[in-house]
Amino acid sequence: MNIIQTEFPGLYILEPKVFPDSRGFFLESYNQKDLSAAGLNAVFVQDNHSCSVRGALRGLHFQNPGFAQTKLVRCTRGDVYDVAVDLRQNSPTFKKWLGLLLSAENKRQFYIPKGFAHGFAVLSETAEFQYKCDAYYAPQAEAGILWNDPDLKIDWQIREPVISEKDRKLPLLKDLPESSFF
Repeated sequence: MNIIQTEFPGLYILEPKVFPDSRGFFLESYNQKDLSAAGLNAVFVQDNHSCSVRGALRGLHFQNPGFAQTKLVRCTRGDVYDVAVDLRQNSPTFKKWLGLLLSAENKRQFYIPKGFAHGFAVLSETAEFQYKCDAYYAPQAEAGILWNDPDLKIDWQIREPVISEKDRKLPLLKDLPESSFF
C-alpha cells in the first residue's frame, strides 16, 4: 500500500496495490501492520456503510473532543468528492480543508485523524461509501459545520446538493463553541 502524507499533519491518502486479471481485481483494503509501520496506529472498532444518490452531500460532521473518531474512508461504488476540515487549534492547517476524489475506480482511501470535520458529495448516479472508525458513535457528542460556510469556501463540485434537514441546521465554523476545537 502506498501511504501518502498530505500537507495536513496526520491526514493521509492511501493507495492500495491492485492486482487485476481476467476475472476482475483483488486488493487488500486494510492491513494494520502496514498502517502501524507508517505510524498510523488507530484500532478500528466500528464499520459504517452508506449508499447515496447523485448530489447527496453528507457533512460536515465530527464528534466533540472526548468522543472524536479517526476514520479510514473509501468509496466502493461510484464517485465522491471527500472533504476533511482541520479543527485542531495547534495545527498549521487549522480551519483549512482538503478535498479529493474517492472512487470505485481509483480505489483511494482517506485516513482522517481525530480533530477533523468530514463530509462528502456524490458525483456519480449513486455511490456506496464505507468507513472504519476507531471510536463508537456517540449521539450526545455529534457536531458539525454548515456545508456551505462562506469562510471555508469549499467547492463541493456539485450544483444542487441534496442535504438532510439536520445538516441544513449546522452552525458556521465561526459560531462553534471553543469546546468544539481540539
